[in-house]
Amino acid sequence: MSTVVPPPRTSVGPLRVERLARVEDGGTLGALLWRAGPGWRMVSSSVLGGGLGERAWVLNAQVSHGYRRTDPDRHLAALAADAGARGTGVGLMTAADVTAHGRAQDGGVGAVATAGLGVRGWAASPAGSATVPHPPGTVNVVVALPVALTDAALVNAVVTATEAKVQALLDAGYDCSGTPTDAVCVAARVPAPGAEAHGFAGPRSPWGARLARAVHRAVRAAAPPP
Repeated sequence: MSTVVPPPRTSVGPLRVERLARVEDGGTLGALLWRAGPGWRMVSSSVLGGGLGERAWVLNAQVSHGYRRTDPDRHLAALAADAGARGTGVGLMTAADVTAHGRAQDGGVGAVATAGLGVRGWAASPAGSATVPHPPGTVNVVVALPVALTDAALVNAVVTATEAKVQALLDAGYDCSGTPTDAVCVAARVPAPGAEAHGFAGPRSPWGARLARAVHRAVRAAAPPP
């Protein structure tokens, strides 16, 4: 990554993303990088840094619509290293224009979303309809909470974020639950010594409700008109 473009607005909740740009595959492609730093636990479905553990950064990188690489984890790791990201992080990718991302906050929870909806549908599709690899279109959601969550609550937060994403797509006029390659990353603080982590992140819990509203607004802002 060779160019860092200042973000158009100030930080959103605990999330401050940098807009990056690089020349690749004959064109200029963007990325969003959140340098979270130490003290964060993340759960993610990402190809790089997925699962649950302490993570220091999140990269959401745009790739070309004809993306053919078979090592996306290595590709993302190299892009993060080029941008100066250090330590273990999360890497997401999308064919969507990341400069058109949506951002929102609610009660200290920050969310950033990118939405490529060229290939979309319902999660429960007929048998055999999902056997062909799909190009990366992808709705990517990154959300951060300024509090500590238990492992179970982090999983609950992924469910809440996904429900809010689907609600936002329906509200935006899309007849779908997402794309075949959607990804999510939820970040929460590492519990302080002797402190108790929050055990719930469903949509009617205090922090889950804030997360849902932030994700809903971020996805609505990112989703182009159908």
